[in-house]
Amino acid sequence: VSGKSFDVILVDWMMPGFDGMDVVEELDKRSPNSAVVMISGYPSVGRATEAMKRGAMDYLAKPFRPEEIIEVVKKSVRRKVTEEKKAMGRFETIMKSWQFPIPTFEDKAPKTIAETVAQTVGVAKFVLGILAGAYIGFGGLLSTTVTFDMAAKWGLGFTKILGGAAFSVGLMLVVIAGAELFTGNNLMVSSVMSREITLNTMGKRWAVVFVANFIGSILVTLLFYYSGLWKTADGALGIAAVKIAYNKTALSFNEALWRGVGCNWLVCLAVWMALASRQIIGKIFAIFFPIMAFVAIGFEHSVANMYFIPTGILLMNEAGMANIPGVDPNILGWINFLWRNLLPVTIGNIIGGAVFVGMSYWGAYLRPIKTT
Repeated sequence: VSGKSFDVILVDWMMPGFDGMDVVEELDKRSPNSAVVMISGYPSVGRATEAMKRGAMDYLAKPFRPEEIIEVVKKSVRRKVTEEKKAMGRFETIMKSWQFPIPTFEDKAPKTIAETVAQTVGVAKFVLGILAGAYIGFGGLLSTTVTFDMAAKWGLGFTKILGGAAFSVGLMLVVIAGAELFTGNNLMVSSVMSREITLNTMGKRWAVVFVANFIGSILVTLLFYYSGLWKTADGALGIAAVKIAYNKTALSFNEALWRGVGCNWLVCLAVWMALASRQIIGKIFAIFFPIMAFVAIGFEHSVANMYFIPTGILLMNEAGMANIPGVDPNILGWINFLWRNLLPVTIGNIIGGAVFVGMSYWGAYLRPIKTT
């Protein structure tokens, strides 16, 4: 025991010159939580209970086969784990409300995620909303920087996949570093349906976060503009940014709306799956694939467009940017941005996130079941 060179310790209840119960108690003092199994040729419930009170993991009757030792240890470990889970379940609510860290290494089941979303997602904070807008802006900037000259060499499909992979960094920053993103907060509908917050409260929080996200996105737009990074490759990066903005404002209202639906369906699934993981690497993988998919497909994200389109509008004022082939300066402007893109995309994002993810999983896991 002193050398810690053991897996399981077997202690006989009756040994010459030793009381097995005393040995078990001493082992528990010297090496707490060791796998100690009491054995006896005269088993009884009383002895088993006494042994486990003294610190034994379990009790085994003689004679026994070696494989029985393995089975009794496995059974005991499973029992201990179950007891720990029950204890954690009893105290988890107060630990959350008092903001204690919850020590566990297991990923959450879908029902647990639904409960977490209903309870915790979307306590809107203005500063965190600004950060989220900036993080998504960084993702958009990275995506454009990585892909602006790739399509001619690598093809459009592969370029979109890499652009989506780069953009996923934005949501990783939001989820892992901690920030308030409007599209992720669409999951708050679970809290409304669980009657933990009112519809009015949810609407106010959405509005605050939406405005804050806009401010954060504009900060990255200004950073990109005044840093002169758009001049990369003789202005090719800036031209690519203008084309991206133009293509978004050239969409019809209906096209933008449905692309918004598909986008936030995937974004909220990314957030949902990230909540399932307790580990950072699990969150990264959970976020990466849905975000890469929505960008590669060509769906529209309202907060991302708060960066992409103002960036294009700002760059249009630079020399040479107003005469880009295939770009109509009359379409790329603030009015079209707000009414032909941001409004329909935002509506679509709400439908995709609140209805197809928030309401769906609330109905599957949290909806009260009527009994007769």
